[in-house]
Amino acid sequence: MTGKARRTVAAALALAVTAPMLSACFEEPSAHEAVRDFLVGWQTGDYDMAARRTDGDRKVVRQALEDAKVHLDAASFRFRLNGLRNAGEETEADFRAEVDLGENNPLWEYAGRLPLRLVDGQWKVHWSPSVIHPQLHEGERFAVDVTPYGRRSILDRTNDPLQQPATLYVANVIPSMLKDAAAVCRQLSKITGFPQDRLLSKIRSAIPNAQVPLVTFGRTKYAQLRVQLEAIPGIKISPEPLLIDPESPTQIVGSVTAVTPESEQQLGGPQRAGDTVGRSGLQKAYQEYLTGSTETRVITLDTKTSKEVAELRKWPPSRSNSEVRTTLDRSIQQAADTALLGDGAPAMLVAVQASTGEVRAVSTTKEYNQERQALAGKFHAGSIFSIMSIEGLLKAKVSFKQKLACPADRTVGGAQFHQTAAPAGSTLSLQGAFAGGCVTALASLARRIDGAELAASAAKFGIGAPWTLPLKTFSGRVSPLKNDAATAKAIAGQNVLVSPLSMALVAGAVASGTWRPPVLVTDPKTADPSAEAAPPKAPAPIEIDAKTVSTLKSLMRAGVTSGSARAAAAAGDPVYGITASATQGRKPMAWFVGWQEDVAVAVLAQSSDSTAGAAIAGRFFQGLHARL
Repeated sequence: MTGKARRTVAAALALAVTAPMLSACFEEPSAHEAVRDFLVGWQTGDYDMAARRTDGDRKVVRQALEDAKVHLDAASFRFRLNGLRNAGEETEADFRAEVDLGENNPLWEYAGRLPLRLVDGQWKVHWSPSVIHPQLHEGERFAVDVTPYGRRSILDRTNDPLQQPATLYVANVIPSMLKDAAAVCRQLSKITGFPQDRLLSKIRSAIPNAQVPLVTFGRTKYAQLRVQLEAIPGIKISPEPLLIDPESPTQIVGSVTAVTPESEQQLGGPQRAGDTVGRSGLQKAYQEYLTGSTETRVITLDTKTSKEVAELRKWPPSRSNSEVRTTLDRSIQQAADTALLGDGAPAMLVAVQASTGEVRAVSTTKEYNQERQALAGKFHAGSIFSIMSIEGLLKAKVSFKQKLACPADRTVGGAQFHQTAAPAGSTLSLQGAFAGGCVTALASLARRIDGAELAASAAKFGIGAPWTLPLKTFSGRVSPLKNDAATAKAIAGQNVLVSPLSMALVAGAVASGTWRPPVLVTDPKTADPSAEAAPPKAPAPIEIDAKTVSTLKSLMRAGVTSGSARAAAAAGDPVYGITASATQGRKPMAWFVGWQEDVAVAVLAQSSDSTAGAAIAGRFFQGLHARL
């Protein structure tokens, strides 16, 4: 429903509730009729009916009531009667007014008074401007004074903005300098699509000699319309720099545009010129918090000088308007971005702090989207999912020194597995098979692990957990493991889907001994008020069995020192990790999952080289070491 439609419905409902009240307030029928007709006429816009119930000049009263609505840019007036009382030779009705100022402004409430006189035997409202408001006098008018405050920033973990300045262009007018405000609005509406009546309302409700912003344009749109805008008399364009161009990770931070007629409808009603709309990422997810707020004042003006006479009500800027503080780290993000430039392969890297689950960096090459693929993508896990099998193998008392054949092909329970890269054709210890990512050797362990136990172990590492991040994410999914074939496929990651974020958290769980849910935003603590539904409660951290953690650390260290993840080795503290090959459709994919110190990562590269992810991780850790 549009803002205008909502206003109409609100007024109709107000009348339905109020009119019966008016009928029951008075014992004196003629006084009752005068008050009822005046207020109902005023509320519904039937100013002729209202004027007939006053002792003033009907034309003057009609115009005054109409001007009050126009100068307040009011969506509706609603009234509630408090009673009727004698005041000397006059009778007075006390009422309560509620004025919807529209434009996403607050409700203005005030107490009013209607003096009544007998005129030729009929009760009439004794007219003066103070009937509209006690502080409105002859030679004065209402106005709404709005002071805008710009869009707030998205910050990194050190409170530095994750945006660079960009210029928006605002079309302004000064009402007192316009020869024909309606014509200006008609032309502006024609080229922008904004409703003419809303543009005109902004002008009529403003202080006459103040600059009034009407429409805001982005750089591209302004360039397209510049000549047409310059041809409209009275329009002045003001450049307005704002921190809205996203820095890396750009798709996580999100883009911002000026309000358009289409986005105005999506936001649920008229927005002010200068307002901005988050189109993606955190800018969209936290639109209600970040969007520019305003200080609003209802004032009276001297109609001759346009000077302010009195302030009737003031509302400070919305308290909800605030920066959004994230866990992103600029140094770690730069190291991630640089690492992906190494060989040009399409790839993604997600880095988290192992001890907290806080997301430190999300980086992708141009082929992938940071939110849709790095956080929420659904990719086959490959043999990195064998991490989940270690607890079951320990329970089965399997020796990690036992020898396993790593043939090029193997069948387990009817399911076929293929190992093309090294160490195919060799005989390895279980540790060697894990470190080298031999799918055929690892799949053969399915008969030693119960499928239910494997699924339960995956759950301990957060696979399938209900996350609470403000952006789209995927925590993973394991198909039902009803037989040896299904269990073997799970160990090989063929019937398991995960995202790079979910596997970075798995690496963090091994590094710290506890799986923790991801954290991306630390402030505000609550969900954005504009969100369609509240997010589920964040899952609690899960402590991993100490022996399982110790074994995994040993295995993943071997993956870097003697296994297929050797390319991940870097300066500084030891690097831990394993690699795996997988396919996505017909595309070969290469995983690396591991950590150095307290930074855990998952890398997924589109490559037939199973070590491609490890090479990216090595560059990342090396670059991070150099920065720190």
